[in-house]
Amino acid sequence: MISIDEKTGIQAKERLHSTLPMQSGKIESVEFEYKRHGTQALIANFEVATGKIVSPSIGDSRTEKDFVEHIERTIKTDPEGQWIFINDQLNTHKSATLVELIAKYCGIKDNLGKKGKSGILKDMVSRATFLSNTNHRIRFIYTPKHCSWLNQVEMWFGTLSRRLLKRGNFSSRKVLKQRIFAFIDYFNEMLAKPYRWTYIGKPLLE
Repeated sequence: MISIDEKTGIQAKERLHSTLPMQSGKIESVEFEYKRHGTQALIANFEVATGKIVSPSIGDSRTEKDFVEHIERTIKTDPEGQWIFINDQLNTHKSATLVELIAKYCGIKDNLGKKGKSGILKDMVSRATFLSNTNHRIRFIYTPKHCSWLNQVEMWFGTLSRRLLKRGNFSSRKVLKQRIFAFIDYFNEMLAKPYRWTYIGKPLLE
């Protein structure tokens, strides 16, 4: 079971002046002026059972093609296994190319119809119905609208931001990409664990 989402617009910021080290009674001082070297988009898979990030993707964009390629690369790590992907309702998560990919890996040879006109490919509703079919060994669970907090990878994105991105210094997009991958390796080795839900269902407002 994989909790999946994109973190877009991750900025490669290079600080214009050196960071001042910690002193007695003072935290490390990070220079606020920076040079911007562009952005990267991360697609992360949070494995619910272990708390590890598996088969992450980092690139210049987060298009439909990027997402489908990411899903295929993830499936190829266990091509005969059963997969459940938990994600939000972004349109790229209900695309025609994603339906075609899942049909291929599930051995479904039925006519899928035509995008915008007929069959499973007709629209996002019909495509989402196919992708969430519980009879498929690879399927998707869509979180309700405005409920991104239900997707556990969002909590991990917070960890990434606090521990690496917020005070980071990256001289290029390549360096940013390398540092994110290095952090993921460190996190998986030293910090990963399943998240334990603490909210017990009581109304947030009375």
